[in-house]
Amino acid sequence: MAEAHSAVAFSFSITHEGWHLNYDREVLHLVWQSGIRSWKKRLARFRSGVRNGVYPAHLQSLWLVIAVAIALHFTQRHVPFNLVSKFLGLLPGDTVGYQLAACGLAGLFFWLCICYTMRYSLKLLLMYKGWMYEKRAPGSKVSLPTRLWALFVKVLATWNKPGLYSFQGSLPRLPLPSVQETMSRYLRSVRPLLNDSNYTRMESLAKEFESTIAPKLQRYLTLKSWWSTNYVSDWWEEYVYLRGRGALMVNSNFYGIDAIFTQPTTVQSARAASVINMLLQFRRIVERQELEPILVQGLVPLCSWQYERIFNTVRVPGVETDKIVHYQDSNHIVVLHRGCYYKVVIYHNGRILRPCELQIQIEEILNSSDKPQPGEELVAALTAGDRTKWAKIRESVFAKGVNKTSLHLIESAAFVLSLDEHPFEFDMAHPEKLDQFGRYLLHGNGHDRWFDKSFTVCVGSNGRIGFNSEHTWADAAVMSHIWEMLIMEETHPRYDENGNTLGIPEFEPPKPKRMAFNLDYPEALDAIQEAHVASQQLLNDVDLRIFVHDAYGKGLMKKCRLSPDAYLQMALQLAYYRDAGKFSLTYEASMTRLFREGRTETVRPCTIESAAWVKAMEDPSIEVEERVKLLNKACDRHQLGYQDAMCGKGIDRHLFCLYVVSKYLELDSPFLKEVLSEPWRLSTSQTPHGQTAKMDLKKHPNCISAGGGFGPVADDGYGVSYIVAGEDLIFFHISSKKSCGTTNSERFAQQIARALADIKHLFEQYKTQQQKQKSVTNGTAAN
Repeated sequence: MAEAHSAVAFSFSITHEGWHLNYDREVLHLVWQSGIRSWKKRLARFRSGVRNGVYPAHLQSLWLVIAVAIALHFTQRHVPFNLVSKFLGLLPGDTVGYQLAACGLAGLFFWLCICYTMRYSLKLLLMYKGWMYEKRAPGSKVSLPTRLWALFVKVLATWNKPGLYSFQGSLPRLPLPSVQETMSRYLRSVRPLLNDSNYTRMESLAKEFESTIAPKLQRYLTLKSWWSTNYVSDWWEEYVYLRGRGALMVNSNFYGIDAIFTQPTTVQSARAASVINMLLQFRRIVERQELEPILVQGLVPLCSWQYERIFNTVRVPGVETDKIVHYQDSNHIVVLHRGCYYKVVIYHNGRILRPCELQIQIEEILNSSDKPQPGEELVAALTAGDRTKWAKIRESVFAKGVNKTSLHLIESAAFVLSLDEHPFEFDMAHPEKLDQFGRYLLHGNGHDRWFDKSFTVCVGSNGRIGFNSEHTWADAAVMSHIWEMLIMEETHPRYDENGNTLGIPEFEPPKPKRMAFNLDYPEALDAIQEAHVASQQLLNDVDLRIFVHDAYGKGLMKKCRLSPDAYLQMALQLAYYRDAGKFSLTYEASMTRLFREGRTETVRPCTIESAAWVKAMEDPSIEVEERVKLLNKACDRHQLGYQDAMCGKGIDRHLFCLYVVSKYLELDSPFLKEVLSEPWRLSTSQTPHGQTAKMDLKKHPNCISAGGGFGPVADDGYGVSYIVAGEDLIFFHISSKKSCGTTNSERFAQQIARALADIKHLFEQYKTQQQKQKSVTNGTAAN
């Protein structure tokens, strides 16, 4: 009961001598400060909401328009449409005060008309996607329509500095493709995967679907696209993520790695304190909407909707479906160390604690002799296991008392930080150390990450950091943006010569509070042990290899006049064909954040053109020139597929939504069943690098993150994440399952290295041939 008593701020009692009131001044002061901070945030959110609602117009311009209305009225010139007189007729008098009020209303009306005209003009401009398909090769000219479009967008979008959510009302809705377009694209995408008889069968299934139930499903989907902000995102979140009953660990959550060529400090407590402070500073600029929205090519805004749920967010398990819970505010984080949980207060007198003050708190946790209570050390394994089982044990064991209190503290925390007892290491001479680094972040020991939280920051004993992130609330690009900010902030002095944080504490920070659990009874311990065993089986089956390719990078790819992403996807196709002896359905994630509430779309890199090039590479009779020509065609086709996906002309999200409608209407479709059941044996994703101008590798060449990765999507497939980190460096995160006899991450890494070397050699041969032909031509001309 000690925890319950310590949580009481005041008590009231009546005795025969009268009434008596006891209260804790410190606790009441904390409550008061929390309320003040909450009201300040509400006021800031309201002010930001008004500013965003009228963007791209200036909020201050309202007073100018009202002043013009007043000037026109009192100089006996009529305001357009005689609005002042009309408003004056609605007011109870015509004194000077009422005339000023009528002028104010007229000015407000005209100002709102101007605001919405500008807003919807920008929205119409952002619907244009022709710029996406313009060639960006050196020397190529931009078309006149695109130049004019860019000029108008620049005028409207940049004359008023935007906030984080300023463009949300101007972003267009995700367009709904026609069924005929999607069918055509789908059949083309599966052609290299099917022999003639299977392709004919798939064609007939597609034609049957298109001529029977497809029009009805499309009508309902059209209605949804008109009514909802985004016809995909809510269903994608619900059915792909929240209704999944499998483990989040490995199967859904992803990880990110520190900048590995620099180590600002080896003091674990100092690095943890610095990162906590920087994350809280980031949270503040997000809440105040001071974070600049990301603009593609410095012009076209991306949707910022996903930033709302970075902090104070948790995925809560349910028996049939989970839910995302976002808390408006949180004044604490939770720190996990040696199986014990601590609540760490992060504010004092309305300000964020400084790194030197946070370091004192972290050191107290590291030096603590606390031992976990029975079952406490493994309790986080519940978040790593089956979702339905976790939901049931949550309802029975964590629904009351001290367990409910502690669980609420974890779930409502700004984020969770794990102080690991082992170092996170990187050594080019020992690649297995980076592999282990990735494994620590992907799954840890199965019970030292709270996998339900939006993200868990992991700090190694040597001061290196990483994160494990839940996937439902946002995509990897958002966490990548945060990580870039952290890495670049640490280029500024933050540590002294001993590796400790700079500064002198202004006061003694509040001590971390040890959280309590009561799990010492069979039902709880059995559930925790079952989840622990399942998590160990899952993590022990992961085969993770992080391959560092430093022979060349995007510099050479650009010299070949090929898109780096297309270049790497072709290398992956060649590597997979050599590894598996066949082509496979390949998934590459692209974003749809050019549209409001956009998330991702699937690009299918295995195309007719890529298959033709791969076969040519394996056929020694094919000439070098022909191979290069086929590679260019394959890369061009891939680029077109990527552009289509970003512009709302993808295949898979449309088919997914048609399938959801068919399930609601209880209409059976053999075509949709087969399409949605096809396994993605090669699932790939590129980690964005340099999303903001702050990531300047020319000034800070060592600020290169190794990116991050995820587990394999199919039991007999590979998960491959890659990051083009600079001109001469690429990281590949390759995952598979040890239990599968046909996959091996180390072998696949070798195939990628071989494929990249072969493509480079191909262009070297081609260049040599071109030079020889040029010499022969020049020699003939001279003779």
